[in-house]
Formats: sequence, structure tokens, C-alpha cells
Amino acid sequence: MKEEFQKYIDYHKEKGGTGKLFKFEFIDYSIGFLKLKASFNAKTLNPVGTVQGGQINSMLDDITSLLLIYESKGTIYPNSTNLHSIHHRPIFEGEVIATAEIIKKGKTIATIKGEAFSNDGKLAATLIHSAVIMKSE
Repeated sequence: MKEEFQKYIDYHKEKGGTGKLFKFEFIDYSIGFLKLKASFNAKTLNPVGTVQGGQINSMLDDITSLLLIYESKGTIYPNSTNLHSIHHRPIFEGEVIATAEIIKKGKTIATIKGEAFSNDGKLAATLIHSAVIMKSE
């Protein structure tokens, strides 16, 4: 499973700017669920030394998108229509765990929940991602 998923992480790293930034590593997958390890470096921090909220949102946008892309075997791409985030506690530089879970997927619209967990394993941010499902070229 890990090797099969790695090609999607590699593609994201080669073709997307944030794919290079977060250094995703596969942890677990089951239908409708994905768990990755990621990292935030010093460039993602705000002036007080915690990860900037937009960087967290970007990472959760990526993982929720990767779940949809993987489940379609690369035949679709989510075009975001809404990203709604709630930040529960700060995240600091270093490794984090991020998860994605499909809430509802229809023929043209999908809603996916992403969660980021702080360095000490506590829920730090939740993202609800709504997207139009586009065919990949």
C-alpha cells in the first residue's frame, strides 16, 4: 500500500509547490480515510513562532485532495469551492500527523474533513473541504 500511494505523493511533490514543503509520508489508508505524517519548517512560522494558520489550512487542503485523487486512481482532481477551518491550538515547527476522511462524495461534489494533530498528538485544527470533482487530463 505504501509504495502504491507514494507515487501520488511524489507527483504532488513534483507538480505542486506545497508538495515540496510539507514532506508527506504515508502512514495508513482505508476506504474514505487517509493518514500521513507531515512537517512544518521555519518558513511556515508566524512572528510568535507557531505555524501560520494558512499553512495549516494549505496542508489540510493537500491531504484531503490527495485522498480523493488516490481513490479515483488519478482520474479526478478536486477544485475547491470552500475551505472552512477551525484552529483549536497552536502547532509548532516539526512533525505532525494529518488525517483526511470523506464525509460525502457525489458525482460532482465532495466534502472531506481534514484534521491536524499537534506535536504532542492533540487535535490542533479541523478543515472542512468542499470541492467540485473535475476530470483529470
